[in-house]
Amino acid sequence: MFEEDTGTLLTVVVIYAGIVTVAFWLTMIIWTYRDMRARSRDGLAQLFVVVVVATLTLPGLLIYLFLRPRETLSEAYERSLEEEALLQEIEEKPSCPGCGQRVQTEWQACPNCHTRLKKPCVVCRRLLELSWNLCPHCAASQTGYASANTGSETDYNRSHPMPTSESRISLTRKDPEPQTGYNTDPLEFVDGDEYGV
Repeated sequence: MFEEDTGTLLTVVVIYAGIVTVAFWLTMIIWTYRDMRARSRDGLAQLFVVVVVATLTLPGLLIYLFLRPRETLSEAYERSLEEEALLQEIEEKPSCPGCGQRVQTEWQACPNCHTRLKKPCVVCRRLLELSWNLCPHCAASQTGYASANTGSETDYNRSHPMPTSESRISLTRKDPEPQTGYNTDPLEFVDGDEYGV
C-alpha cells in the first residue's frame, strides 16, 4: 500500500512537472514571437526565431537574447522623430547673409560682421524684415525709413504722426508688392563697422 501511494504521488509530481515544463516552453515561444514582432517586421525572421526557441528551448532563448535587434520598432521611430526634430531646429535657425554665422531672430544686426539683419518700424519700433515696405503690426508705410535713421526719432515722429484708422485701412487695401522671398537689396552695415562702407 505504501508503494502504491508512493507510485501515485510520483505520477502526480511527474504530471505536474510536465505541465509546468510545457507551459514554460509555450511561454518562451510566445514571448519570443511577441518580442521579435515588436523589433522587426520581417515575417521570416519572426518564424525562424520561434522555430529556434521551440527546438532548442532555453539555449535557443539565450541565443535569441544575444542576437535580437537592440531597439523595438517604436523606439526606433521615436529616435528618428527626435533626430528629425533636431535637424529641423538646426535648419530653422537663421544665418547672417554677410558672414554666415548663426543669428537670433530678434537681432537687428549681426554681432560678428555688423550686417543689418532687421529694421525697426518707423512708428511702432517693432523689428521688420529689411524688404518689408509696410509694418504688419501698425500698418505704417516704411518709405521714410532712410530719413528716420538719419534724423532723430522724435523729429521723425513729429513730422510723421501715427496713422489714423482710416489711413490704416487705406494702406491695407493697397496691393502689396510681390515678394520673391529673397532680399535683393545690397547688404547694409551698422555705423562704426570696420568692414562697412
